[in-house]
Amino acid sequence: MVLKLYGTNISPPSRYAGLVLLEMKVPFELVNVDLGKKEQKSPENLANQPFGQIPYIVEDDGFVLYESRAIARYIATKYANQGPKLIPTGDLKKIAKFEQATFAESAHFNDPAFSLLLEIFVKKMQGLTPDEARVTELKTTLLSKMDVYEQILSKQKYIAGDEITLVDLAHLPLASVMPDIGIDITTGRPHLTKWLNELLQRESWQTLKANGLVSTA
Repeated sequence: MVLKLYGTNISPPSRYAGLVLLEMKVPFELVNVDLGKKEQKSPENLANQPFGQIPYIVEDDGFVLYESRAIARYIATKYANQGPKLIPTGDLKKIAKFEQATFAESAHFNDPAFSLLLEIFVKKMQGLTPDEARVTELKTTLLSKMDVYEQILSKQKYIAGDEITLVDLAHLPLASVMPDIGIDITTGRPHLTKWLNELLQRESWQTLKANGLVSTA
């Protein structure tokens, strides 16, 4: 048996969990949870994820873990000897910078980017009309944050320093689909563009795409 990842290819958090599993060379099986049929609210799924969301993982020994960031940290720690060092250890200042970047990604990138995805893509998928005023507000917020990212990346290679960490990978699932919903975060930001393009070329992301785990449709 292999680890099972319960999620779907249109879920950015599911993609993040899958991406880290691939980075750490952990074999896994994606068990598709059909959001359209509200399978995430089924008794089986609620028994493993009481909030009725995805993703979550189930290991061979029955261990269950939900929340994509918790999954990512668990996998990166458990399999640290078979993949890149995605969580700093030892150097307190590097650890602090990693934690700083982690909170910054959540507040300054994920929040506005995910809200845009919900407002534009999810509403259209549900046959609803996006609130253009809300879209404009969120877009303005996101792009202003990307200007700060450009400043950060002009001084260092990655978000937490000069070594790649989980924080960088956490951006990929949402950053990769921004063009699909008409949001350009790279133009006029050469350092951010270089950083993102490098991440998009990683073997793990390419494998994720090749196996149909990246989609906005």
